[in-house]
Amino acid sequence: MFRSKEKITAVIEEGCKFEGNFSFKGIVRIAGALSGRIFSNDTLIISEGAVINADINAGIVFISGTVKGNVRATSRVEIRRPASFEGTIITPSLIVEEGVIFHGTTKMREVSS
Repeated sequence: MFRSKEKITAVIEEGCKFEGNFSFKGIVRIAGALSGRIFSNDTLIISEGAVINADINAGIVFISGTVKGNVRATSRVEIRRPASFEGTIITPSLIVEEGVIFHGTTKMREVSS
């Protein structure tokens, strides 16, 4: 899934719950529950076991948990098993692994030069 030499800058761990608007810089991993909106130009990692009920705007989004909401990514979205997704995804690049539960629509758009 996510393999980078960059360090994760923040974590919402399993058992934690966040409600509201969440914005960040860098790489953030969510393993807990979040309801609201997420904003970033950077990377969001939604771990297995996470429960997200939010609209997401980010550069790169990796999903392995449960997400209900709309996702807009400027670079790409990767959905990995055992993820469950319900909503709309708008991104120039989408990877959906076999075994993912996907209820929604996608809109692929070209990257602006």
